[in-house]
Amino acid sequence: MKRNLISAAVAAAVLGAGSMSAQAADTIRMAFIDPLSGPFAATGTNGLKEFQFFAEQINKKGGVLGKQLEVVGFDNKISPKESLIQLKRVIGEGIQFVYQGNSSGVAHALTDAIEKHNKRNPDQRVLFLNYSAVDPALTNEKCNFWHFRFDANSDMKMKALAANIAMNKDIKNVYVIGQDYSFGKAVAEAATNYLPKMRSDLKVTGSELHPIGKVKDFTPYIAKIKSSGADAVITGNWGADMVGLAKAAADSGLGLPMYTYYGAKTGITKAIGGGGVNLVRLVHEGADNPALTDEWRQLQIEFKKQYPDDDFTQNRISNALGMTVKAIEKAGSTEPMKVAMALEGMTHTAYWGDEVAMRASDHQLQMPLRISVHTDKDVDFDGDNSGYGLVTEATIPTEITSLESTCKMERPKE
Repeated sequence: MKRNLISAAVAAAVLGAGSMSAQAADTIRMAFIDPLSGPFAATGTNGLKEFQFFAEQINKKGGVLGKQLEVVGFDNKISPKESLIQLKRVIGEGIQFVYQGNSSGVAHALTDAIEKHNKRNPDQRVLFLNYSAVDPALTNEKCNFWHFRFDANSDMKMKALAANIAMNKDIKNVYVIGQDYSFGKAVAEAATNYLPKMRSDLKVTGSELHPIGKVKDFTPYIAKIKSSGADAVITGNWGADMVGLAKAAADSGLGLPMYTYYGAKTGITKAIGGGGVNLVRLVHEGADNPALTDEWRQLQIEFKKQYPDDDFTQNRISNALGMTVKAIEKAGSTEPMKVAMALEGMTHTAYWGDEVAMRASDHQLQMPLRISVHTDKDVDFDGDNSGYGLVTEATIPTEITSLESTCKMERPKE
């Protein structure tokens, strides 16, 4: 009797393993390495939901190569060190595609580690699909073959912002505030570079970097902005730091135009509230109001039904996943080298109608950008269920946002 029970248990285990193996064979797993806990958890969690939502849309249409997509979250706690620990887990689980976007510091750690891993382990290669880390160095002097960026870098965004600021003749002095790491420094440098190029009397009148994720009260920083004589503010702050900055600006009645990289949603729109109407602007891809296409409008409606407390915060996620899937289909394989080759030079039509292209020389996506204003007028899709949302004011075409690259890419031998 005991032997029969053991035999039955062994048989069940074998059948279970076989079932799991079959399930794995029918699934293409993709890793999402970003903060799912800590002060930036809201940003990471919302991003993971967006990836999983767009994977569902692809799966409903039959998936890719007859397989279903599964996006798996790995919590890096916004730490480069923890990200490398999670990368080891990802590789150990046989996942070949890594998405990351929150923090260029993390992106630098991952791109270096993945390049070294792929050189040492050509049979276990991994592709790094950067959907939001925008330090220009990643597609310039630090470029590598295994890294692709699906967001405009911070210089591209600053060029668009500076062009928009230059149109407002009341603005001459600009204050720049940002987080003290590679991205925040890149934003400050870009502002100093591009503002006077767009209009000779534009200048940075003050600039400050603060510890990332550590500031509890931004009131002292707002006081410095007020005393600087600035006519406007530029910030690359995101996540909890943008919420804190927006709240302090609203509470203190700052009343200055604020040009942002990430000034909307995940609590930010609610924090800006009525005090930021027609003052806060965002540079971004895609479009909320108007949605531009019926398909994009319907997807926003469906996402809101599925996640009532969340919003599309990073429209580029749909491009990142959609272009990866197209590359897998074109390559007829999930082998990272073949997928990378298929991504190079690829053109793609976004859900909202824009044409984008992955430049082969540096793996930087080329795209138009938009400037939208925080308002409660003509808003079909708001942020944070607040009644306030982003309405497009200007579209900056690709020929203006595109910048030359210093990338000298080393291509691996197949």
